[in-house]
Amino acid sequence: MSKQLLKIIGISSSNLQSNSFALILEVEATNQRIPIIIGPSEAQSIALELEGMSPSRPLTHDLIKNMLDNYNIALVEVCISKFSEGVFYSYLLLNDGKTRVEIDSRTSDAVALAVRFKVPIYAEDIVIIETAMTSDADYEDAPTNVEEGDDEIELTLAELEAYLVKLIEEENYEEASRVRDEINLRKKE
Repeated sequence: MSKQLLKIIGISSSNLQSNSFALILEVEATNQRIPIIIGPSEAQSIALELEGMSPSRPLTHDLIKNMLDNYNIALVEVCISKFSEGVFYSYLLLNDGKTRVEIDSRTSDAVALAVRFKVPIYAEDIVIIETAMTSDADYEDAPTNVEEGDDEIELTLAELEAYLVKLIEEENYEEASRVRDEINLRKKE
């Protein structure tokens, strides 16, 4: 499968779930954006590294980097390989000089390690097709329900979550509450 290079655009707080954050990744070739909901620990870990700040004691991702460095194992790249039922799946490509191994990882942990090792972050084309937003304009009038009349409109859970983040940033709380309800309904199914 083909994959595309991503870059981190930013991290913002999210009202989708309490204490959650939206990690926004951008496809370098197309400027499409992929929003990923992550936890506060991972958000803090990524943000600290991006800002060049060091905590007084190593965080979990710092510990993993130190261990891999001490055993001469290089992180070559991170790849978001799959999106299923609202969950992103990723792997770490490791190399000890003799063997290359793919290790399954949560996407938030993979990104936190990628920024520490300063290695590329990729996404498989299928993940981009299923989850990426083409531009903010795509979501200005996006529907919040799955059905309108006889025409069924299918937005992925990731698209709804990205739209919700945008609505909250615009302080459009009434529409955001409808989108939130639709997201919660889909998660129960």
